[in-house]
Amino acid sequence: MRGGGLLVAGTTSDAGKSVVTAGICRWLTRQGVSVAPFKAQNMSLNSYVTREGAEIGRAQAMQAQAARVEPSALMNPVLLKPGGDRTSQVVLMGRPVGEMSARGYHNGSRAELLETVTGCLEELRGRYDAVICEGAGSPAEINLRRGDIVNMGLARAARLPVVVVGDIDRGGVFASFFGTTALLAPEDQELVCGYLVNKFRGDVSLLEPGLEMLRGLTGRRFYGVLPFRHGLGIDEEDGLRMSLRGSVRESDTAPPHGEDVLRVAVAAVPLMSNFTDVDALAAEPGVLVRFVDRPEELADADLVVLPGTRGTVKALEWLHRRGLADAVVRRAAEGRPVLGICGGFQMLAETIEDDVESRAGTVPGLGLLPARVRFATEKTLARPSGKAYGEPVEGYEIHHGVADVRGGDEPFLDGCRSGAVWGTHWHGSLESDGFRRAFLRRVAQAAGRRFVPAPGTAFGALREEQLDRLGDLIEEHADTGALLRLIEHGPPAGLPFVPPGAP
Repeated sequence: MRGGGLLVAGTTSDAGKSVVTAGICRWLTRQGVSVAPFKAQNMSLNSYVTREGAEIGRAQAMQAQAARVEPSALMNPVLLKPGGDRTSQVVLMGRPVGEMSARGYHNGSRAELLETVTGCLEELRGRYDAVICEGAGSPAEINLRRGDIVNMGLARAARLPVVVVGDIDRGGVFASFFGTTALLAPEDQELVCGYLVNKFRGDVSLLEPGLEMLRGLTGRRFYGVLPFRHGLGIDEEDGLRMSLRGSVRESDTAPPHGEDVLRVAVAAVPLMSNFTDVDALAAEPGVLVRFVDRPEELADADLVVLPGTRGTVKALEWLHRRGLADAVVRRAAEGRPVLGICGGFQMLAETIEDDVESRAGTVPGLGLLPARVRFATEKTLARPSGKAYGEPVEGYEIHHGVADVRGGDEPFLDGCRSGAVWGTHWHGSLESDGFRRAFLRRVAQAAGRRFVPAPGTAFGALREEQLDRLGDLIEEHADTGALLRLIEHGPPAGLPFVPPGAP
């Protein structure tokens, strides 16, 4: 097999497309099939830098890890990064090319973008046995169909078979499958081969009559019923869901290795980017991570994290408006730990000169670190590595703000530490196990906690276990033989039309 393909679409956003795509990639890889992920167009503030210095969605980087291949700009040629005011930064082939409104983007040069994404897909299909493509939102967004390059527009251009994933945990999954199909034009329906139920709880036999009825109504089969499993989500695309505010992430049940737990509060700033930086903290036994938006929620925190953001000045204004800025300044004066990452680091500086992102000119920062930030037109995209606290550490940088550090108690990656306040532009640094443990020991000491990092926590191994569980989910609960036939041979002929269809 060479150049096989499949598009994983969804009845809604967050139906499970990213997870299913990653699971299929890991399952195929374990079968000896060389496979690559692909998402033509991604809207996300959660991004990653490849080794060649290209910016792509983190979900595609994780899917590449599932496929055991190096991430590439080919896997996500168009990335849209929302910036507020109904505009997004357009990243094309890993490089920013400008800001554009949603209307301007959808009314823009679709033919040129479609040529770019289909060219990338064809290049991947020439290199790999199979390419598993992920759609975006729903393929039945008929208001956007004319300019679509990621769902049925891509499928039709590349003759990809399509499997539609539905989240049954939300309810209404049968209506969603039927309605999604019935709202597609006949030429698009020819490529929709069937459905995959996601997040099912209970006895599958109770579901089977509905599956049979829908098969009779649409003439399309089901490719599996995936059971609900905790902790299977990979790096989300759509930013922090505010339903997470105040909640603790998945690993909160692991008991501490030492006598105390360590509580981490992450400020849920607007336009938060790369909030997955704290996932490695949440993986540590005894570290409790929660997202907060009120100053009183910082009271019992041992570490406050100001995360990255696509709108540094706007996030700083939000901190002041919510009363969080004063709370952070007070805790720094008391010697209680604060960590700023990327935009969070910039907010901790003395001044921010921004004529690029917010165009606010020069504004005062929180003044907790001896640095001055100036926003440059050129975006920094880098994969730095080095040593800190005697341990090797790697990260990646995605920012317009350039920090001029003028002192501090000690350097900290590319930033600095002053008292119990740390700042860096390096995303992903906490995934370096030795460095993370060394940093947490310093946080615990400053916070007066008898917390001891567990010596055996390996974040990379935990990620691999998670991806293997996704592969297991596909292997054990999907019709893998039928999926493989789709990938190899494309959509079967004679799939019936489901009225009314769409133009």
